Amino acid sequence: MIVIAVDDEKIALEGVLSAAQKVLQKEQILGFRLAEEAYEYVKTHGCDIAFLDIEMRDENGLDLAKQILELNPKANVIFTTGYGEYAGNAFEMHASGYIMKPVTEEKVRAELEALRYPVETDRRLTVKAFGNFEVFADGVPLRFQYTKSRELFAYLVDRNGALCTMQEIIAILWEDDDEQDHTSYLKNIRADLVQTLADAGFEDVLVRQRGRIGIVPDKLDCDSYKYLQDREANRNLYHGEYMAQYSWSEYSYGQFE
Repeated sequence: MIVIAVDDEKIALEGVLSAAQKVLQKEQILGFRLAEEAYEYVKTHGCDIAFLDIEMRDENGLDLAKQILELNPKANVIFTTGYGEYAGNAFEMHASGYIMKPVTEEKVRAELEALRYPVETDRRLTVKAFGNFEVFADGVPLRFQYTKSRELFAYLVDRNGALCTMQEIIAILWEDDDEQDHTSYLKNIRADLVQTLADAGFEDVLVRQRGRIGIVPDKLDCDSYKYLQDREANRNLYHGEYMAQYSWSEYSYGQFE
C-alpha cells in the first residue's frame, strides 16, 4: 500500500502523518510539502491513498488531485482542509473523503474505513541483503534462469529505487570483463528478471523506462531498508556483511557503519 500526505505547512503535515500512522500502523506514509515533489513520486511509485491539503502555496490541492487521478483513477484522494467550501469540488471529482482540520486519528479512521476503492494489503517480496543476497516470494526462494538475473536484481535493490541505465549495469555486472559486448546477454537476463517476477505475481516491483530500469522500494520487505530507516530498532539485522557474494557491494558498506 502506498500512502502519501501533502501539506505545505510543516506542523499541519506532521499532524496528518501522525494521525494516519496511528491507524495504518504497519504502512509507511510519505509526507511532502511541495505538490510537485508529491506528483513526481506518484509518477514513479504509484499511489493508493493520498491525503491532500487544498490551499497550498505552490499548487492548489484540487489540481494535484486531478493529476494523481489521471495517473491512477482508483487512487483514494482524501482532502484535509480548513475550508468547507471545497466539498462540492471534491464530490464532483469523486474524492474518497473530506476531512476538516484539525486532522485527528478518529477522522482518519472513519475515512479509511469507507474508502471509495478498498485497498488490499500488498504482498511484498522479502529481500535479504545482509549476509548473502536472497529473494523470497511468500517464503519460497525465487529461482532465476541465470545467476546474473539475481545479481541484476541485487544491484537494483542496492540502488534503492534509482533508475539504472544499461551501460551502468553492464559496467557493474561485468566490471572485470570490459573487452566483450554484453548487451545481448543483459537483454536476456533482464527478460528473465521481468518474467520471474511476473510469474511470482510481483511484476509491479520493477519500473521500466526506455533504456533504464529500477525497483519500487515500497514493494519490498528488505532488511537493509529497515535498518537504514531505524538503526536503533533494527540493529540486530546487520552483522557486518552486505550482499557478500558481490564485489561491487563494498561501495555501499559505509552507509551501514
